[in-house]
Amino acid sequence: MARPIILAPAGTAEAVTAAVRCGADAVYLGAKNFNARRNAENFDAFSLESAVRFCHQRGAQVFVTVNTLVRDAELPALEAAADEIAGCGADAVIVQDMAAMELFARRYPDLPRHASTQTAVHDLCGARYLEDLGYRTIVLARELTLREMEYICSHISARAEAFVHGAHCMSVSGMCYLSAILGGRSGNRGLCAQPCRLDWQCGGDYALSLKDMSLISHLRELEDAGVGVFKIEGRMKRPEYVAAAVTACRKAMAGEPYDAGQLKNVFSRSGFTDGYLRGKRNADMFGHRTRDDVTGADRVLRELGALYEKETPRVAVTMAFTMDAGHSRLTVSDGAHTVSVEGSLPEAARSRPTDAALAEKNLTKTGGTPFYAERCECDIAPGLMLPASALNAMRREALDGLLERRGALIPWPRAQETAPSPAARRTASAEPALWARFGDPAQIPAREDFAKLILPAEKLTPALIEKYADRLVGELPAVLWPEDEETFAASLASLRDAGLREVWGENIYAIPLAKKLGLVLRGGAGLNVLNTPARRHYEAAGLASVTASFEMNMQDVKALGGERPLGIVAYGRLPLMRFRNCPLRSRLGCGRCGGRGELTDRRGVVFPVECGEKKYSTLLNSVPLHIAERDLRGLDYLVLWFTRESPDECAAVAEDFREHRRFDSDHTGGLYYRRLL
Repeated sequence: MARPIILAPAGTAEAVTAAVRCGADAVYLGAKNFNARRNAENFDAFSLESAVRFCHQRGAQVFVTVNTLVRDAELPALEAAADEIAGCGADAVIVQDMAAMELFARRYPDLPRHASTQTAVHDLCGARYLEDLGYRTIVLARELTLREMEYICSHISARAEAFVHGAHCMSVSGMCYLSAILGGRSGNRGLCAQPCRLDWQCGGDYALSLKDMSLISHLRELEDAGVGVFKIEGRMKRPEYVAAAVTACRKAMAGEPYDAGQLKNVFSRSGFTDGYLRGKRNADMFGHRTRDDVTGADRVLRELGALYEKETPRVAVTMAFTMDAGHSRLTVSDGAHTVSVEGSLPEAARSRPTDAALAEKNLTKTGGTPFYAERCECDIAPGLMLPASALNAMRREALDGLLERRGALIPWPRAQETAPSPAARRTASAEPALWARFGDPAQIPAREDFAKLILPAEKLTPALIEKYADRLVGELPAVLWPEDEETFAASLASLRDAGLREVWGENIYAIPLAKKLGLVLRGGAGLNVLNTPARRHYEAAGLASVTASFEMNMQDVKALGGERPLGIVAYGRLPLMRFRNCPLRSRLGCGRCGGRGELTDRRGVVFPVECGEKKYSTLLNSVPLHIAERDLRGLDYLVLWFTRESPDECAAVAEDFREHRRFDSDHTGGLYYRRLL
């Protein structure tokens, strides 16, 4: 089995140099658009070609990120970006949006596709779904334990990737809408403003800021677990940070000690944590950037800069030198490319002739290049002499030629595409149907006539299934950890046997799970459908209905192509983050929370936190979304997302929507009537 590779971040050309010269096997970087770090310098078409050329010359790969959600209006630009990436010969593309996945699969099927962390793969079902779509590499959620990673790795054939150093998002990746809802800057669109790093309060300061992870001391364990890619976070970080992290990983993989203090000084948030990997999810994982953290970097930047100041000999070459009275020739080869150069005519030796030892001494001086001589064979006629300057010139010309050949850009072939059929649009009824989601059955009003009632599957009973029959939809957990997969699947099968026919899914794991159990699946907003190809992808995967992302503009929602019922979340406290290390449990304990805690931001605004069966928790918005007075014709259904409302409050909200009545209390229109950045 191949050894794991070190995958380093590169937000700038200098970071590419630092990563490669310090020993990274691959770098990941973003083109100018459609990448999750749009505030990094990133790479235009010309600089992307330069980066690919530089890396390939030195034996490193380049993975290009196209890992943001895309609007329909941006699809032509996405196609142009795909052509640029494939044209420069990048080694893989990292994607999140199903529109991007399908574009690359259709147009450049040979270009490897890797799953972004934004796909939120935290269980085996999700990993298998992406594997079946043709992903070569699947990144595992940062919140997984070592045992959970091992379980997933042992049941898939795709290569598994894991973050081993860098920042921890508080939320499960791909499930965070905090920056989008509070400031209109979407993390799913590459412009996260990191409001979580501000001073949220909950039994202590900075309740939503985790320390950076560092799993470098666990690389051998991760390798044994089956992880094939060690990924370093940090495309917004300076080159010295990249150099330090790559150097530490390289030493750890070789069983050598590394400088943990140097890593801490160049960047950390109150130090590091390995809490998720070890399953120690507690208050020790929390930390924020302090003044000491900032000043510590000054002490190490110069020494870290020296790590990548000069070329590192990474590429082995063989040399063959021949010389007789009529010629001199040097041939160099890296095993895949071979270059031969003719040198000066030798002269009769007046003193010391050029023998094999003297020729090898000069020809193997490869300093200042990325090459080192693994072997040098000489076939030299006796009594001849060639000056050292001539030998050196041959070596330089041969290695320059080899470098040029290694850096030649080899575009990926473009397939003969079958253009997607025009996006059909289903004609919706004049008035959207009202669907209601309740956190608990006790919230359901005595007099209700909702077209669908969505309830957490964990709270369903045979009596509820019998009472609501085909109107009942079981809500699957937004996050399902590997340790719970088998138990939950068995429980869901029992509900199916009791008559449950439909389920609601917010994550891709729901697709194979529902199919396996023969259940109708309805897609939630957590699937992040922001464009027509994504909607059509999920329809083709068998979803009976699709709920558009609440990061969409209403005009764009209504313009989505597709054939199955389309709806939106029209009311409710939107889920802003999903936590595995719940700040309330870590700071206060579950006993003081009761499953309905609160967080307070720096302005004193209170945000509810809902418990998900003590498996994960959800940060809700401080005020509900409410758009009853808006013209919502053109949609098939509206989901009223009830969390803490009483039955009377639920009934009143439903009446607002039936009467198109404006909500008088504090509320938000969300992003439906704003343009998301």
